[in-house]
Amino acid sequence: MTGQEKPAFTADLGDGTYRNPVLNADWSDPDLLRVGDDYYLTASSFGRAPGLPLLHSRDLVNWTLIGHALQRLEPAREFKKPRHDCGVWAPALRHHDDRFWIFWGDPDHGVFQVNAPEIRGPWTRPHLIKAGKGLIDACPLWDEDSGEAYLVHGWARSRSGIKNRLTGHRMRPDGTGLLDEGKLIVDGDRIPGWFTLEGPKLYRHDGWFWIFAPAGGVETGWQGAFRSRGFFGPYEERVVLEQGDTDVNGPHQGGWVTTPSGEHWFAHFQQKGPYGRVVHLQPMRWGRDGWPVIGDEGTPVTVHRKPDLPSQPLSAPATDDDFPGGRFGRQWQWTANPQDGWATQHTGDGLRLSCVRSADADDPRKLANVLTQRLPGAPCTVEVELRLDAEEPGARAGLTVLGDAFSWIGLERGADGTVHLVHRFGDPVAERERDAAHPRMAPEGRVRLRIEVGAGARCRFSYDLGGGWESSGQVFAATPWRWVGALLGLFGVAPSGGGHAGAATFTRFRVAARETDGVTARGTDGGTGRTTTTGGAAGRSTDLGTDRTTASPA
Repeated sequence: MTGQEKPAFTADLGDGTYRNPVLNADWSDPDLLRVGDDYYLTASSFGRAPGLPLLHSRDLVNWTLIGHALQRLEPAREFKKPRHDCGVWAPALRHHDDRFWIFWGDPDHGVFQVNAPEIRGPWTRPHLIKAGKGLIDACPLWDEDSGEAYLVHGWARSRSGIKNRLTGHRMRPDGTGLLDEGKLIVDGDRIPGWFTLEGPKLYRHDGWFWIFAPAGGVETGWQGAFRSRGFFGPYEERVVLEQGDTDVNGPHQGGWVTTPSGEHWFAHFQQKGPYGRVVHLQPMRWGRDGWPVIGDEGTPVTVHRKPDLPSQPLSAPATDDDFPGGRFGRQWQWTANPQDGWATQHTGDGLRLSCVRSADADDPRKLANVLTQRLPGAPCTVEVELRLDAEEPGARAGLTVLGDAFSWIGLERGADGTVHLVHRFGDPVAERERDAAHPRMAPEGRVRLRIEVGAGARCRFSYDLGGGWESSGQVFAATPWRWVGALLGLFGVAPSGGGHAGAATFTRFRVAARETDGVTARGTDGGTGRTTTTGGAAGRSTDLGTDRTTASPA
């Protein structure tokens, strides 16, 4: 990219203002901090590996992905297979004693932390500081005034039977363990109208202990602030950010940061159905009564003046990849802990994925070896070139939109040795995939694949076998998992059996922004030219960003 080109998904309008969301993809449950002139952000990564993404910015608007703090999820035995909605929930990023720290709650195992001398590592292996079910959204605080250390966390009712409560602990200053059994410090059941209190972030300001914590659920909730003179309470509360008459549903859960010039900013998420939880940046100030005022007097802003920080080059987290030497970029994550041999490095360009043998070859939702990245939250076109080198009957590889429902297009080796272009899907209750279009011959074993993603994450699949682009199947409406947005994915798989099943090579992965939707609820049947109306699971054209109900994890 030259200095004159604009990144496809930047929020920087180039005139001193920005447009929300500043990260228009599923960077769920963000937390951020400033160290010197640098800003860093992490987010939930759930069951994908590597986890705990690390983003960097100098102006809070233009962000780049610089790495991950968690190379493998632990306990490793629990993440050999996909656990899409489990794993890393709502991390807290802090800097203390010349080290970076990330704490998070795994709802099935307890509170973990990792730390490193530099943001790029090396990061320690996860250390379990409190074991238990339902412990989520953990955040530490080192109190410089007293030298004491504290930890606060929320609860997931699905694992513990408890919700709407925040528990506080005294913590060892070295972050290796807790010093007490914990005390209930905020009971949401005692606050009229409050429910699903979770996601706390802990701060000290102006002589007060502050807990910024959302409530009300991810679809419709609000951001609360709590303050107390002592860590263990009592706390008083206030709603400091809510939807109001804006179109930003459920604006809450995030982190507060201060710039060198004394400005205050708050980053939070908005739940957008199949796109997951996108990140907004809100101005913040401290009111005369000592309480924070976020956004436009408590409601989200859409376009706003950028922070008073030095101008930076336009940037956004990478999406494109040429896979030099067979390596893939930081934006990619496996759907479970990776194993040796899934991706092979070589001397040329292109991603060489093994067709991993699996009893779940007919359902990519169950495959651990799907290499994924986030689905952009704006209309886009996704393209990749594929060559199938596997001779094994039933071996296949493709490009997928993966969620609670899925659809993929790619190549499969037939029992007679021929290669076919196939397009398949599975709805949320399906146990295995079905054809979304009629298979057709791919005599060269090569194909270009395309997905055009429109409003509401409606996806039109196409292919080019050498004679130009042909539309395939009906429009497919992407769906999230319970807490994770839909993902773009590449995979190779083969039926169960013995021996190496071959490989597939992907080249020139591109994601381009589209200025218009162009994806309607009509398509052509496998490129035959017969116009078909959408219907059934593969053709739902509902905008899931507005009508899908998503409950809270607690």
